[in-house]
Amino acid sequence: MKRTLVAAVLLSTAAAAVVTLPAFAGQDAAPTAPAADQASPEVLSAMERDLGLTRDAALARLDSEAKATALESDLRGALTESFGGAYYDAAAGKLVVGVTDAAKAADVRARGANATVVKHSAKSLDATAAKLDAQAATAPRGVTGWYVDVQRNTVTLTTAKGSGEAAKRFAATVDGSAISVVESTEAPRTLYDVRGGDAYYIGSGSRCSVGFSVQGGFVSAGHCGTRGASTSGSNRVAQGTFQGSSFPGNDYSWVKTNTNWTPRGVVNRYSGSTTVAVKGSTEAAVGASVCRSGSTTGWHCGTVQSKNQTVNYSQGAVNGLTRTNACAEPGDSGGSWLSGSQAQGVTSGGSGNCSSGGTTYFQPVNEILSVYGLRLVTS
Repeated sequence: MKRTLVAAVLLSTAAAAVVTLPAFAGQDAAPTAPAADQASPEVLSAMERDLGLTRDAALARLDSEAKATALESDLRGALTESFGGAYYDAAAGKLVVGVTDAAKAADVRARGANATVVKHSAKSLDATAAKLDAQAATAPRGVTGWYVDVQRNTVTLTTAKGSGEAAKRFAATVDGSAISVVESTEAPRTLYDVRGGDAYYIGSGSRCSVGFSVQGGFVSAGHCGTRGASTSGSNRVAQGTFQGSSFPGNDYSWVKTNTNWTPRGVVNRYSGSTTVAVKGSTEAAVGASVCRSGSTTGWHCGTVQSKNQTVNYSQGAVNGLTRTNACAEPGDSGGSWLSGSQAQGVTSGGSGNCSSGGTTYFQPVNEILSVYGLRLVTS
């Protein structure tokens, strides 16, 4: 039989009348590169996935790259003012070094690298880039950035399609002979991570907490926002839109995030930069330890006391909640609940606080994933 208890829904901070839990260039010495056979399985797996390399090919490339890195440092010091930059040629498996003095090319080849005669020294290209940096505030609209391009022996300045002439005039004020203007479709933007327990804002006011990252966004509490409502992250940058929300009866929702945000399979533990990896969503037993993260009170733990509880909030009853003796406060709503590395649910409501203690309920996460056909992002 479902147990019924009267409690306060942990709404966003805007609802003060109700208890809410809703919360990079020189080097002084050659680097010491790790032996290729010490490469982690994660690195090798990613190289196989993204570079199309077998494990043996990845190990061979890492070994070759480590030798090239050490050689570049040595040649940079030996060539001094005639060093025109260097890059690793993956096809040849060798370092390519630019020299402004053709007489130095033979020395470079004798050291095991390929040599090419170039016009600009690495030092002069760096100086040109620095001049652009100093004039960044005056760059015309459309200019998206610049970088030292050692392969082309130039400073490449990228600008939006149709804005090339303005960009060239800007480059000419700095050092037109060393700068190449390239029109590009690039539109750089800052990127942000979605992490469980982090704050997010609904519309222009109320605050809740992220539950768990899912493919395309995150899940949270239903009372935090209605379908169609917009959200912004803890940094107040536009984040996404509620795609689904149910409250009362249930207390769950999911937000589809925009391309500025990347869902990560971690939960903020509010201890420096510490996060907890989310490995799955196996439901813990009654009596098991459970910890929650929220943007008001951070990280708190307790135990699971019961399941399938009905709670009568002033807005209506919510069924199928899990009861715990962990505390929470307004703003923590929607935040993550974990048992070890397993996702358990999102904060719904409760009573008490984190000073005197309290009872808090969460909506099981597996139900949310099932209802909306979502896939949990794991680490």
